[in-house]
Amino acid sequence: MGAGTTDMTNNHLRGVHHLALNTDDMKMTVEFYTGVLGMPLVHAMRIPPGVGTGPANRGNPPFENLRHYFFDMGNDSLLAFFELPKNAATKGDRNALAAMQHVAFAATPARARDIRARLEQHGIAYQGPVEALPGMISTYFFDPNGLRLEIAEQPADGDHPAIVKNVHQTKEAARAELASLSNDPAWLAIAMANLV
Repeated sequence: MGAGTTDMTNNHLRGVHHLALNTDDMKMTVEFYTGVLGMPLVHAMRIPPGVGTGPANRGNPPFENLRHYFFDMGNDSLLAFFELPKNAATKGDRNALAAMQHVAFAATPARARDIRARLEQHGIAYQGPVEALPGMISTYFFDPNGLRLEIAEQPADGDHPAIVKNVHQTKEAARAELASLSNDPAWLAIAMANLV
C-alpha cells in the first residue's frame, strides 16, 4: 500500500489490549468508569521511578510516579488512564490532528439501554440512540474528562454483535471513495483486497 506497509490479510491482530488515555483527576475517573459505566477497576499502579522522565521512558507521559489504572471494557480488553499532575498539560482538542476523536464501545442492546439509564440516573446528557452506520445504533456522551464516548449496539445481532462483518462494504461501494485518494490500480487492489 505504501512504503513499509505489509499485507495484513492473514496476520490479524487480536484486537485492542488497552487504550491508554489521560486524566488529571483519577478519583473522578474511577467513579465515572466504575460507578456510571460499570467497568470494573482491575489494576491500580504507579509508574516506577525513571520510567517517566529517565532514559527508560518508553512513551509514558513525561512525569514521574504517575498513577496508571486499568478498567475492564469486556471481551478481554482494557481501558487505561494515566493521571497527569494538575495544570501540567493543556486540555486536548479531540478534533486536532493525531488526537483521539472518540472511543466507541460495543454493547448488546440490553447493555446499551442499561448505560443510557445509568447516564440519566447520574444526570449525564447524551445524544441518541441514532443510526450511525447501517444496522448500528449509537449513543454519544462525554466522560468527566471531556472525552467523547460512544456506545454502539447492533440490534439485529442480539447478544453477539458481528462488528467487523457489519461494517464491510462491497468493492463497488468503497471504490469511489478510495479513488479520491489514488487512481493507481495496484494501490486500489491492495486497499480493497478484503472487500467483497
